[in-house]
Amino acid sequence: MYDTIIIGSGPAGLTAGIYASRANLKTLIIAGFTPGGQLVNTTEVENFPGFPEGVQGPELMEKITKQAVRFGAEMVAETVSEVDFKNQPFSVKTEKNSYQARSVIIATGAEAKWLNLPNEQRLKGRGVSACATCDGFFFKGKEIVVVGGGDSAMEEATFLTKFASKVTIIHRREEFRASKIMLARAKSNPKIVFLTSSVITDVLGQDKVEGVRVKSTVTGQVQDYKTDGLFLAVGHEPNTVLYRGQLELDEVGYIKVSEHTRTSVRGVFSAGDVNDHRYRQAVTAAGYGCMAAIDAEKWLAEQ
Repeated sequence: MYDTIIIGSGPAGLTAGIYASRANLKTLIIAGFTPGGQLVNTTEVENFPGFPEGVQGPELMEKITKQAVRFGAEMVAETVSEVDFKNQPFSVKTEKNSYQARSVIIATGAEAKWLNLPNEQRLKGRGVSACATCDGFFFKGKEIVVVGGGDSAMEEATFLTKFASKVTIIHRREEFRASKIMLARAKSNPKIVFLTSSVITDVLGQDKVEGVRVKSTVTGQVQDYKTDGLFLAVGHEPNTVLYRGQLELDEVGYIKVSEHTRTSVRGVFSAGDVNDHRYRQAVTAAGYGCMAAIDAEKWLAEQ
């Protein structure tokens, strides 16, 4: 029996682990098969406080993991297969074991939607990115492609013009889902050009992105388009399949929270990208982890 079980081991889950274990709560972090969350697949992290020279993603997560374990949090490299939030104590099952806890903090994050191109994952972190805020700085004076047709694509493209010399928005249709104001802002930016009715069929380059292969959805014509970077802005998928029918989710699948981190079930809290579709940063996820642990501690004290 644990005071709190934390599901997920990215910045949100591990920070929750630090705060919960320091508050003398018996804490279990169920880390999954690849502890560390999305940052494990990130090379240079330059916007996390405390690292003026930057830090490698895996190194940062290793340091935060050691900090959580130092204060007494237990950690298992298992993946949750089933949860039961209908009865107290809560039940959390993995493929190996079954655990019980008086409170649960969900920090399972969200995954960027990818295009599933042949070389996309191979060049991830070498010019392929799904986070303009994270990686835009590395493209000073370079040409970039952004894929998408919604508000996030317009927002990312506009943000990237702070660094890039040229940003091309590639969209599969002629019309855009983006709001009129966001689209107008992008169209009025002299650094942004549009390539519509087109889809990317592959990413070009050996050690870094050197271009993308583009196919017209009207004529079927294929051309190679030179670029130094490919930014995907086709949405994110929150990792919440396990919680359908257990917790209240929004129309996209993010966990709904009230009073900062409280979910629709008393005693279950949410932290990080699994409920945050706006910021999606390591530092904000860590902040949510801190908040969720403090909320869980106070809720347990009230019981």
